[in-house]
Amino acid sequence: MGQNLQTSGKLRPVDLARRHGLSTQAVRNYEEAGILPTAGRTSSGYRVYTPLHERALAAFLALVPGHGHATATAVMQAVNRDAVDEAFQLIDESHVRLLNDRRTLRAVEGALRGLTADSAADSASFRRTFIGPLAQELGVRPATLRKWEDAGLVRPRRDPVTGYRVYDPADVRDAHLVHQLRRGGYLLEQIAPLITQVRTAGGVEPLEGALRDWRGRLSDRGRAMLRGAAALDAYLRERA
Repeated sequence: MGQNLQTSGKLRPVDLARRHGLSTQAVRNYEEAGILPTAGRTSSGYRVYTPLHERALAAFLALVPGHGHATATAVMQAVNRDAVDEAFQLIDESHVRLLNDRRTLRAVEGALRGLTADSAADSASFRRTFIGPLAQELGVRPATLRKWEDAGLVRPRRDPVTGYRVYDPADVRDAHLVHQLRRGGYLLEQIAPLITQVRTAGGVEPLEGALRDWRGRLSDRGRAMLRGAAALDAYLRERA
């Protein structure tokens, strides 16, 4: 009678697939992508996996939620070709991105607090104005407001008679928010999606719920990174 691969410490693709809720094709794809070490073959040419491969698969699946599929793939590929320092650098860079996302969130929250402190929590708190008075109010040059307009951060309309820029209350609100974020050192391209969120939410106040969700997602990512680190460490120890 033939030897049972599972009891012998050897695993078939279907064994790995079932344990992790994957298809056998996905397991084979992961091996071909370098996420798993190269499998051995039986005399008939069938793949044979081991507990080491299961550790590798578990590590990859644990890394994905915190680092994303691309980074998790690159980390496993580096480990499997014994470039462990490269893998650690990829993880470090991913942590830096998380830290930057946290800083961006704090900057947005600070900007919103600043607006609220000025009794400017929504567009109803602002009055319609023109480029000169608005620039003076913010302490910037009119050219700066035109630059923000070119970047899509403020969208004043033109008076049909004079051609002058007219900033409606929502435009003034957006200009204040952009100003706060620029003072925090953020680039225009970083600010643009946040302004879009404010517009979509209908003002600053409804955005507070989105910020709570954002904060929760960052925390979830941090926890996922911890789980990924533990699984990767187990795989590294198994390889050693």
